[in-house]
Amino acid sequence: MNKIRVLLADDHETILAQVHLLLGDDFDIVGAVNNGRDAVAETKRLNPDVLVIDISMPDVDGLEAVSELQPANHRTKVIFLTVHQDQDFVDAALSVGAFGYVTKSDVTTDLVPAIREALQGRRYLSQSIRPL
Repeated sequence: MNKIRVLLADDHETILAQVHLLLGDDFDIVGAVNNGRDAVAETKRLNPDVLVIDISMPDVDGLEAVSELQPANHRTKVIFLTVHQDQDFVDAALSVGAFGYVTKSDVTTDLVPAIREALQGRRYLSQSIRPL
């Protein structure tokens, strides 16, 4: 069985390393980039199953990058991995086509389920931002 192909996009090397360790055994990490411009280019080039992307990044932020990708690449499922817990960011992420929204504080418990849900066509929100 083929592993799920994941592209990572975050401007913090420590987060990229942490996520790579978290996903590395069960997923095929096809690349890691540190800005939105490269996330767009590498998503188009690599056509991953999943793009895990931060919102706040240099050059082009994650929301803008995903907005640019969505018309061209609806196959790749997008999961935002971010520190932002504000509902406005959640709404913006979902409006550009994200299937998942995971806060960095919940990465170890929520990222894998978010990826699996996205691949089933279902949305997933981090436990820390779900309505009570």
